[in-house]
This record gives sequence, C-alpha cells and structure tokens, in this order.
Amino acid sequence: MSLLPFRKKAPDGPVTPDAQIEAFLNGFSIEIMPRTAEKVEDFKAILPAGTRVYIAHIEGTPIEDMVKTAKRLADDGFPVMPHFPARIIKDRATLADWISRYQGEAGVDQALLLAGGVATPHGDYHSSMQLLESGAFGDAGFKRLHVAGHPEGNKDIDPDGSTKNVADALRWKQKFSETSDAHMALATQFCFEAGPVIEWANALKAEGITIPIHIGVAGPAKLQTLIKFSIACGVGASLKVLQKRAKDVTKLLLPYEPNEFIAELAAHKAANPDFNIQSVHFFPLGGIKTNATWTQTHGGASGTPLAASA
Repeated sequence: MSLLPFRKKAPDGPVTPDAQIEAFLNGFSIEIMPRTAEKVEDFKAILPAGTRVYIAHIEGTPIEDMVKTAKRLADDGFPVMPHFPARIIKDRATLADWISRYQGEAGVDQALLLAGGVATPHGDYHSSMQLLESGAFGDAGFKRLHVAGHPEGNKDIDPDGSTKNVADALRWKQKFSETSDAHMALATQFCFEAGPVIEWANALKAEGITIPIHIGVAGPAKLQTLIKFSIACGVGASLKVLQKRAKDVTKLLLPYEPNEFIAELAAHKAANPDFNIQSVHFFPLGGIKTNATWTQTHGGASGTPLAASA
C-alpha cells in the first residue's frame, strides 16, 4: 500500500486529487521519440499547456526527423528539450549544425546532454562533459541544459559496480553549473523504489551537489514491458520491486502504475520543502496517451506547469 491515498474526499463529498500528489506532479515533463510522436494526433489535447517535452535521439534517427518533431511541438506551444547524445555526434561541425537547425526551425533553447547508449563513439565526443566544455550551447544562447542523473549508479560508467566515476562527473557538473548562465538540472533514469532515491538525493546535497533533480518515473505500462525496458536501460536495485510484483499472480496481469513511488516522494517533499527533487520526468513506456491520462487523473493537469522555472 502507498503512504498516501491517491484520491481523497473533500468535505462536500466529491473526490479530488490529493494535494501533495498534485503539487509534486505540477510542472512534470515527458519524453517522446519521433516515431511515437507520429501516433499522437494532438498533443494539446493530452498535455497541459507549457509541459516540457524531451525528444529522445536514438542512434539511427535522422536529425531531420528530430527537428521536424521539435518544430511540431514548438508550434503547439510546448517547450522542447531534444537529446544531444555525445557518442553519436561526429564532430564540432555536426554539433553546430544540429544546434543551428533546432534553433532556426523550432526555436529550441534547451537541451539534455548525455553520453548516449552507444558503446563506441562515432567521433570526437564520448561524454556530456565534453559537450558542455565545447562552449557550443553557451555561444548559441541556450537557457537551460540538463544532464543525466543515476540514482542507482551506471554500469556503463562504473563497470566495477561502484559509483566513483558517476560521483566524479557530478562534482564536475556542479562546478560547471556554478559558472554557467544556463539553468541546469539532473534528469534521472526511471526508478521504482522511493527510499533509495530519497537517500541518494540527500547524499548528493550533503556532498554539495545542489543541481536540482528531475526524477525519472516510468509511466503506466504492462509489467512485462517495464521489466524488458528496465533490463535494457540498466535499472538496478529497484528492479526487484517489479520482480516481486511479477511473483504475485493477482497482480501479474494488471498494468503497473507509479502510484506508490510518486506518493512516497510527494509525502517526503511535503514534509521537507527543501528536498532537492524539484520535478517529475515521465518515461511513457506504456504509451504517451496512457501516461498523459494518468497524470490528468492524479492532478498533473491542474495549475500552471512550472516548465519555465523548475
């Protein structure tokens, strides 16, 4: 059971979203890919105005498709944050070309910089730190730069299972954030267990890492789908939450929803307003419309999203 009910009765009887959940979901962002965006007829019909939309750049996706998707969303009034995976960017000229296209055709001024899931770099870059060091985004006047966060570590970065390299990279990014004019945030991989996430966020703050955290949340999906994506994306310790659920025959065929995970984080945020998790970032693994409906049902559509300031 979750710590908080997702719905509560107001004094006059109607069921309303729990205030803590609603506050925590306010200003959520969501991630799409060009091929999944094509299946959505009207984003304005399913997402609150001002929702930040990340566009995932998977290896092999033409930059033309990325820019086309960014322009469509921008024309609909959504702040767009395309991925810039370092390892598939050949050189400085390619980086400059992508930035120019995004700005010229879609007015993009924010980006998620990450290494990318490619084992062998295609060219000059292999990390988000190199993209930051290039100065290309500062020269182009980008107002917001997000980087990846790993609450459960990352075996691609730390093959020995430690968190040394991840921690060193975070300290570097913290120093960069203190000198950059751009707003920065850590957009994390999705997780399923709140306790370790809270411990991780608190440990970062204790070490002087004050970059705001946008916590990754897997949207509603079939259990089998989530387990498949979790293994593919290297989700670690909290995968046991799904594995435990899979052993329960009564829940095996039911879709997973992030109710408990969100409720626990929302309760902690309400009790600790200075908690460094500032926003929720959804991975719509069960479909964009399904995820959007879930957020609306639980209060994510009420109020004005904080995409411009969170």
